[in-house]
Amino acid sequence: MANKRNLKKQIKYICGDLAGECIVAKHFIPGIDDAKMNEVVFEIASLQTTSIMRVSFSFDKVVADYESKKAYNIAKSKYFAEAYKKLISDFNQGVQSIVSKMNHALPAEQKEANKKNLAK
Repeated sequence: MANKRNLKKQIKYICGDLAGECIVAKHFIPGIDDAKMNEVVFEIASLQTTSIMRVSFSFDKVVADYESKKAYNIAKSKYFAEAYKKLISDFNQGVQSIVSKMNHALPAEQKEANKKNLAK
């Protein structure tokens, strides 16, 4: 991760693309469950909001809590690495859940057509 701004942009891009796919599918795939797709779009918005809020946090220790500045920097780096790893993992799980719900909203004939296209 380069910085918080880029992470927030990536979250917005991914969520925007997912929502766009839902809207396009809702309008162009006959027989799709509109109510489920609407719920998925709201879930995407919720995932985006919560993920962006979780990007900004702080290390709650000070240098005086450690025996040296080096020990403080190591602890701080480890804390941020673990926190961002958890954030990214949670976000990816949310995206997988959303994609699964998107697939469940598709009609059976569209699912079969998608499988045939993948087999080619």
